[in-house]
Amino acid sequence: MAFVRNAWYVVCTQDTIKIGEPFSRQILGEKIVFYRKQDGTPVAMQDRCPHRFIPLSMGKVVGDVLECAYHGLQFDCSGSCVKNPHGDGRIPAAARVASYPVHEKHGLMWIWMGEKQADPARIPDYSVLDEGTGFSISGGYLHMACNYELMGENLLDLSHITYLHDGYLGSPEQVGADQVMVEKADGVQCNRWMPNVSVPGIFDLLYRRDGQPVDMWTNMRWMAPSCFLLDTGVHAVGGEREGHGWYYGVHILTPETENTTHYHFIAAMPPDTKLSPEDDEKFRTLRRYAFEMQDKPMIDMQQQAIGDANFWDLKPVLLSVDAGPVRMRRTLEKMVAQEQAEREAAKAAVAKPSREAAHA
Repeated sequence: MAFVRNAWYVVCTQDTIKIGEPFSRQILGEKIVFYRKQDGTPVAMQDRCPHRFIPLSMGKVVGDVLECAYHGLQFDCSGSCVKNPHGDGRIPAAARVASYPVHEKHGLMWIWMGEKQADPARIPDYSVLDEGTGFSISGGYLHMACNYELMGENLLDLSHITYLHDGYLGSPEQVGADQVMVEKADGVQCNRWMPNVSVPGIFDLLYRRDGQPVDMWTNMRWMAPSCFLLDTGVHAVGGEREGHGWYYGVHILTPETENTTHYHFIAAMPPDTKLSPEDDEKFRTLRRYAFEMQDKPMIDMQQQAIGDANFWDLKPVLLSVDAGPVRMRRTLEKMVAQEQAEREAAKAAVAKPSREAAHA
């Protein structure tokens, strides 16, 4: 499977990567090692020594360079070998590994693995997570045994919350709720409006805690290729959004391999939300339970059922709620095809002068 490469992907939270401590994570099928230099600057490079192919993450950071644990070759932040402790110390020209741009924003570590220039301005806007906004932040991480597109479909089509998350995030009366897909410059947004429904447990906790009916909404935005932002909440039947009873849900999917995914989820609750420490912990526990004990087993099993087959070759039955997921898949296919075409064109442009020189 080909991935969109000219995009920013989340590696982990910023505080996961520490000074002088190698951290390894596989992204887009490639193993990458991360560490911070002494001044705190983050570094990312291929996690494979070019000598005997030992993971560099098994080594140690010496000053600002990374030393292979097997034969002591040292590599700087650009991926170049800067020390060969053997023989005359000559460093072969091929003694280097790929390095990647990384950027810290919104409390997250982002990596760019594409050929085009890495522009931090292209990082999706999750400013709601930044300090000083007054929002209360909580989140977590799950390793998913599924392709990231399957989890993306799960997020864009929230009609499943009536069944899979009944009592937690959904309720029976939400069946048949209107779902509207809105085109965005960087993806799509799927909006659902559910008036006069029984209040799901999480939202009862955030709102009035009286179990009375509410109006509920779920507006999920997809920012290609794998970032999502959910605006969801409840208010009084026939009323308007208040200063509490809702939150933003950040959902970020980073492909690990063709059939595994790094899933980062974060909730940002508005300043007017008043929860005791016990209720705040209950909110965090309920959300994680919904993702880990309900979504994850379902999507992981879906991947097992699909196996290595092409999704479209299985001829999936499509419903009205699939408008967003289908648009996501088709958009990703176009993005991958465009990158591949640009890559082939670049190769052809390099090869043409060589052929012309050979016939001169």
